[in-house]
Amino acid sequence: MEKLVKSEQEWRAHLTEDEFYVCRQKGTERAFTGEYCDEKAVGSYVCRCCGQALFESETKYDSGSGWPSFYSPVAEEAVGVNRDASHGMVREEVVCARCDAHLGHVFPDGPQPTGLRYCINSLSLRLDDSAE
Repeated sequence: MEKLVKSEQEWRAHLTEDEFYVCRQKGTERAFTGEYCDEKAVGSYVCRCCGQALFESETKYDSGSGWPSFYSPVAEEAVGVNRDASHGMVREEVVCARCDAHLGHVFPDGPQPTGLRYCINSLSLRLDDSAE
């Protein structure tokens, strides 16, 4: 996969202020406020920054965390995972493998078949339900 690289100025022109804060500055939207927290529509969740497919609605579930949660990405190579030691804790940050947008974090307390909970900011996603 070819990396998509843009300058900070290009990202700012492409994203809203809130989207930029989450996706490019590793921010987090407040729990239970995101557009896709309670979304039930069928489709693909793609990266807000570059449009790469990240998650499918079939893997979305209600974790009770206040953020959209998925138990698996659409493909292993769709996302990257980085160690995040910010805010006095150690977590696994999830990023878009194509453009390095911050998506959220992954935790080992999800449902089967993976046992993982990809806790993702709505601001980093766009639901593509056009196939329906």
